[in-house]
Amino acid sequence: MTFHTTPKWRRPSVRAALAAGASILGLVLATAAAADDAADVGQLEEVVVTAQKRETNLQKTPIAISVVGAEDLANRRIQSLNDLADGAIPSLRIAPFFSRNSALTVGIRGIVPVDANQPSRDAGVGVYIDGVYLGRSQGLGAALYEVERIEVLKGPQGTLFGRNSTGGAVSIVTRQPSGEFRLKQTVGARNYGGYSSETHLDLPVFANVSLKFDGIVTSRDGTIDNPMGGEPDFNSYDRRGLHAGALWKPSDSFSANYGFDVSHDATTPYYLQLVGLNPGAAPLAPLVKVQASRAKVADIGVPQQDSAGNTYGHSLHLTWTPIENVEIRSISSYRKLKQTQFDNGGGHSARFAPNATFSRYSLAGMHQEQYSQEFQILGSIPRLTYVAGLYYYHEEADDFAWSPNTLRWNADGTAYTRLGSLVEGQQTPYPDRFSTALAKSSAAFGQATWTPPVLDDALHLTVGARYTSDDKSGDLLKSRGVDTPYKFSFSSSRVDPSVTLAFDASETAHMYAKWGSAYRAGGANSRSLIYRSFGPETVKTSEIGFKSEFLDRRARLNLAAYDTRYKDVQIDFSAQNNVAGVNIGTLETVNAPGIGKIRGFEADLTIMPVDGLTLSASYAYTDASLPPAPNPFRANALETVFIVYTPKNAVSASIDYEAPLGQARIIAHLDVNAADRYHSSSTDPNWADSSLIFNARLALADIPVRDDARMQISFWARNLLNEDHIFAILGNASINGRTGLFNEPRTYGVDATIEF
Repeated sequence: MTFHTTPKWRRPSVRAALAAGASILGLVLATAAAADDAADVGQLEEVVVTAQKRETNLQKTPIAISVVGAEDLANRRIQSLNDLADGAIPSLRIAPFFSRNSALTVGIRGIVPVDANQPSRDAGVGVYIDGVYLGRSQGLGAALYEVERIEVLKGPQGTLFGRNSTGGAVSIVTRQPSGEFRLKQTVGARNYGGYSSETHLDLPVFANVSLKFDGIVTSRDGTIDNPMGGEPDFNSYDRRGLHAGALWKPSDSFSANYGFDVSHDATTPYYLQLVGLNPGAAPLAPLVKVQASRAKVADIGVPQQDSAGNTYGHSLHLTWTPIENVEIRSISSYRKLKQTQFDNGGGHSARFAPNATFSRYSLAGMHQEQYSQEFQILGSIPRLTYVAGLYYYHEEADDFAWSPNTLRWNADGTAYTRLGSLVEGQQTPYPDRFSTALAKSSAAFGQATWTPPVLDDALHLTVGARYTSDDKSGDLLKSRGVDTPYKFSFSSSRVDPSVTLAFDASETAHMYAKWGSAYRAGGANSRSLIYRSFGPETVKTSEIGFKSEFLDRRARLNLAAYDTRYKDVQIDFSAQNNVAGVNIGTLETVNAPGIGKIRGFEADLTIMPVDGLTLSASYAYTDASLPPAPNPFRANALETVFIVYTPKNAVSASIDYEAPLGQARIIAHLDVNAADRYHSSSTDPNWADSSLIFNARLALADIPVRDDARMQISFWARNLLNEDHIFAILGNASINGRTGLFNEPRTYGVDATIEF
């Protein structure tokens, strides 16, 4: 494998593509200017967020936030959180857990826990849907329902969003029942045998009750062929879901909003390629190939099946305004998850031996139930606004795993046969590992903003804190197929404060300085042979920011710079043991002594030079380092560790243009997302590639059909230039080489939407 030291956007071929893009931009600008000569120039729309538990203007909210609205989601063809992995928000990093795209690793500003794929371990970025916390990384790849916007809150959000928001929070806000009739139906077709259908139905209010129903089906065959006949290809998906919402509003002072959702998410894994061999590597079997670029066909055909995730949940939001300027809220939720995860390592999981079994099949599954209750009170008095609340979270989960080999070589590696059963020749019985975990978390929080009577009310002081008490416990009931007595327990309580000083320099320019902390709870690693526990990790971040609008609100520039102290970082060390030809993995998590440092700078610029044309760009610079950590597999010797999935430089830019075309509208979108190389494992020195991804969409909207009905037809492409890069790479000691996962190839399709 040739590793790129020059960022892809600096190469001649890419410079040519960028030059062509600049020519297109020049043509669009010229066309737009001609069309706009006699028109008044508009202004950028106000962006509303709920980062402080109440609706506020993005520009006046003293938090670094990126917002992806409904139109942006459509233009970028984002149907699940996994589609944001291309870098649309530069400081937000999303990747599948290893080759399993049913579970996502989510990180912000260098806080990227890789293996939160266990029942006793938490994420470092809180993911919320309509205020409900999603406790597991499994299920995050499911299709999204009708989303109004996605808010990405950068930096620790320990006061208002809780303990597992050390890197920040991702808040998904869906469209609520409107009480007016509305039907929106979209059908689509795409390459790789893909199709989709989305239905959104609002019914008129009746007896003070408004109903809304959403249904989604999206499916695609694999993008890399599996040579074994009758077996699914790699990187396919079949996602289906239903959502129902009911809003009861008997008076202006009270409302009850109930939601139910159920989803099914079936995927096959990414293909794990052998991308390079190290000097002195043992000879490969003749059928095993080094594939240095993204493959179209796997070298070894393997048995595999869909990883299937089934989730359902209930939520109830109550809102009561007993007196003016006081609002009391209750958010109750219950969710259940059942997820299987399967991936097969093929010929790259072990070195060749005559007549030996190989092709490790990782079989894993999780069952999880969670319920939570949150109470909030929001209010204001002269010069003071406040929010306070109580929160309780309860989670029970268990997981299992087994890793049998599935194939057997012949004497010289020129052929192989499929084992008659998964138990044939295996060292450990099913399951190899089985564990349970219980988590209970209670919290009380409050935050208040005071505007003193000075400087024409331009100064604002915000102070907040959150008290959290956590109790976790679990049992490792089986390890290596043998019953075990190992248990773990974790208990802690702490206060995470925050303070922000904001200053309104003018109506359109706002500055802030803030300091805050958050922590990620400790737990245990279910891949450990003894269910070894580890402690919490904490972050403290200082940040300054500037938000402005200028050119008569036709331009918006937001800047932020931060310094994070990352303490007791949870680091994973792994070891592979070959037992009777089967690679059995062991993984231990430790807290690194010392303090890690993450410093960064972010910039977001949006300009509307003429009516209908919007130019946007976002940039994130992240400089991160961690202290050495003790490797338990090497007598606790201190070893170098890395921040993962975090490029030093990342940028995203887009061009959006709208113009009338008869009675309809034409909509054009082009975006480009680029990033430096990075590490994908905290203990592996290999570098993943730099990346450069273009996406595009062209739509004809508001086509009159009949009465109030309108139609839209759109053509879209993701990874327009079919660029390939390794997004995850690992050294493989068994074969003395490197294996990697490549990004998706170019996908494209057409959608037709009719809306009443």
